[in-house]
Amino acid sequence: MYVTTTLPETPAQRVAPSRPNVLRNRTLTIKPGKHLFLEGDPADRIYEVASGVLRLTRVMEDGRRQVIAFGYPGDTVGFPSDRFYHTDCDALMPSTLVVHRRAALEGANGDPALHMRLLRAALREICAMQDHFMMLGRKSSIEKLASFLIVLNSRVGEPLGEYDHVRLPMTRADIADFLGLTTETVSRTFTQLRKSKVIAIDHVNTVIILKPLALQNIAEGEED
Repeated sequence: MYVTTTLPETPAQRVAPSRPNVLRNRTLTIKPGKHLFLEGDPADRIYEVASGVLRLTRVMEDGRRQVIAFGYPGDTVGFPSDRFYHTDCDALMPSTLVVHRRAALEGANGDPALHMRLLRAALREICAMQDHFMMLGRKSSIEKLASFLIVLNSRVGEPLGEYDHVRLPMTRADIADFLGLTTETVSRTFTQLRKSKVIAIDHVNTVIILKPLALQNIAEGEED
């Protein structure tokens, strides 16, 4: 998942992610903190996320980390770069994945429907990555965080009375490394949104969207 849009979806507009046919493919469950693969490993498998949340990261030579994306149900991870994985990938919560062997996909007897689904997933990832890079370079810290919360709410937000709430399995440091900010800036910006009564925070890891239109306006740079 990248930050790709600032237009929130209503609950009626949300479409459940497509569920791969788990009966025809092997499934794998990994625990929080366990790696699915490391940067530089041979990319012999591609994974569709059925449940849970993954974190894709890269570490630069000086030790700084960039969170590349978060993998949510409906996302596909493990696309190769010159036959190797180009990120580390670990689980933020218990996660179930549908496993596809690249050798089977590349054979003449591969499943055409699966090929098309993975092709569409790869194209979505490319477009999303381009939008995410634009966001990293052009938005302020509060615009970035508002965009992040809107996208998460559109993907996995759940109703809570008249509001929606979003669970955050990632830490503030993860969010900072994803949005190109410092952890202190992310924490300060959460506080700013909370004090403005745009959001409420319950037990640190749950965000309640109190004013979705205001959050959208902030994400679009139209804050009053």
